[in-house]
Amino acid sequence: MAAILACGGPGIAALSHSSAAALFGIGVEQARAIEVTRLSPDPVRIRGIRVQRRSELDPRSLVVHDGIPVTSPVQTLIDLATRHDQVVVERMVNEADRLRLIRTDDLRMALDEHHGERGVGRLRVILDRRTFRYTRSELERAFLPLARRARLPRPRTSVYVNGHEVDFYFPTLDLVIETDGITYHRTPAQQAKDRERDQDHTAAGTPYLRFIHAQIKYEPRSRGADLARHGVPSGRNPKRSGHPFVAASP
Repeated sequence: MAAILACGGPGIAALSHSSAAALFGIGVEQARAIEVTRLSPDPVRIRGIRVQRRSELDPRSLVVHDGIPVTSPVQTLIDLATRHDQVVVERMVNEADRLRLIRTDDLRMALDEHHGERGVGRLRVILDRRTFRYTRSELERAFLPLARRARLPRPRTSVYVNGHEVDFYFPTLDLVIETDGITYHRTPAQQAKDRERDQDHTAAGTPYLRFIHAQIKYEPRSRGADLARHGVPSGRNPKRSGHPFVAASP
């Protein structure tokens, strides 16, 4: 707060960048000086403070956290996306979601209000790989070619297996494929439902694989290789042939 007051006080200055991340608990303050964003073109040099000047900033990008003016979680993540690699940014996004500062899907939508800012494009690419979701028909169109290339028989879609509606089922392999759209933010109820579903498949001896939609879109070769390892010639019963299946962890 002393740094903010020295830079003009609330309304003119706010904690930002790594100092904001540290205040929110989503990052570590790495700068040797406290980082403050100042909404003024006038230069200010104060020992121990690293001043980031901005001519303007949307009022929604400024909040108060623990009594201290600070850039919002969205603005903070955008600013830090210009400095850090994908691994670090993903970790901070995960922490922001876990601490309920900003849901990942809400963060993705909020980027539309920051069009043109440095860091938005990079953060958008990182989020797209985790929040991407096909519609039902798009998912089928994208997945079926993977199954064909892996030489698997054509699956049945949206059928019930072991009491649960599944995305894809290969009857001759007795193999279930489930897909998830968003992995960053999943409610406890969704997690419990998926756990129950996977446990029922395991209890029934039905092997299953679980992919996220983004894996099918961005990693088709790797997912195709996963499928190929589970293929057997059409018409054989995998349970009778002793074909080794390994159930994917949920």
